[in-house]
Amino acid sequence: MANENLITKLGVSTSKDDEEILGAQGYQLINVDLNGGTGKNRVFLWFKKECGMRPVTRIQFSFLDDMSKGLDSAGYEKIDKNLNTAGGRPINLWYFYGNTEFDIPIMNLEVSKDANEEPALLQDGWERLGCEMNRGAVNNLYYLWVKREKPSYISEIAATSDFTSDKQKFDLGFTRVDEDTNRGAGGNYVYLWYRRTTDKSKALTALNVSTDFQENVRIQNEGFKKVSVNLNAGTSGNDVYAWHLNEGCESQIKVMVLLVNSEACGVYQKAGVSFVHKNLNEGNKGQAMYIAYQ
Repeated sequence: MANENLITKLGVSTSKDDEEILGAQGYQLINVDLNGGTGKNRVFLWFKKECGMRPVTRIQFSFLDDMSKGLDSAGYEKIDKNLNTAGGRPINLWYFYGNTEFDIPIMNLEVSKDANEEPALLQDGWERLGCEMNRGAVNNLYYLWVKREKPSYISEIAATSDFTSDKQKFDLGFTRVDEDTNRGAGGNYVYLWYRRTTDKSKALTALNVSTDFQENVRIQNEGFKKVSVNLNAGTSGNDVYAWHLNEGCESQIKVMVLLVNSEACGVYQKAGVSFVHKNLNEGNKGQAMYIAYQ
C-alpha cells in the first residue's frame, strides 16, 4: 500500500483553466514551463500524492502512434494533453502502476531545462527519462527526472527494432528509452530498454558500444555481453551494438542516458560521468548520439 510520500497520479496543464482544475484537485505543480520562451501557452507537469492509493512506478512518453499501441495494451494511463505545443511532434505522457519486482515506486519528479543541470541530478540519485519533451521544437532541452522510494540499479538492457514486442517488454517490467537511436537516419525505429532492481548484486557494472567488427571482438574478449539488435538497423550506417557487463567490482549502474545534444556530451564528460565515445548513428547522416551512465 502506498504511503503519503509516493506519487499516485500525474497531470498536464496546457491552459489557465487546466491549472485551476488541477490545483483545486490537490495536484502539485512542477514549476517549469515546457513552452518557456516561446510565447505560446504555458505547459506544466503536475503530480499528486494520496495516502493509501497505488504508487506510480513507471512513466513513458509517445510521439508516434506506434509508440502508443504497446503502452495502451499494457495498461498504461495516457494523459491526453500535448506537451509539445510549441512545434515538433505531439508528445503525450503515460504512467503505470506496476507490481513486478522491477517496479520501484516514484516519490518525486523534477524537470531540467538545460544540460548543465543534469549531472548534479544524476549524481544525487535521480533517473532521467529518455524523451526530450519539446522534441523537434526550437527551445530548451526539457527532460523529466524521477526519484524513487529506494536506491535502484539497472539490471538488464535490451533493444527493439520494431514495435511488435513492446507490450511484452512493458509486461516484463522494462522501461523504454523514448528516443529513437536512428533519429534522423531513416531506417527502423530502434529503442533501448532497461529493467531496474533494488538488488545491488544484480546490477550492471559497465556499458560499451561497438561500431565495427574489430570493436565487436575486442569488447567480447573483455567479457561484455552483446545486445543482439543493431542500433543502426535499416540505415546505411555501420552495424552498431550495445554491450553490458555485470561482473567485477566496478560501481553499480544506477542510470543510463542517451545524449542527443553536443553540449550535453561535453557537460557530462566534464562532470566525470561515464561516457561511451561511440556515436550510435556512426556512418549515416542521423543525429549523433551517445550513451552515458552513472
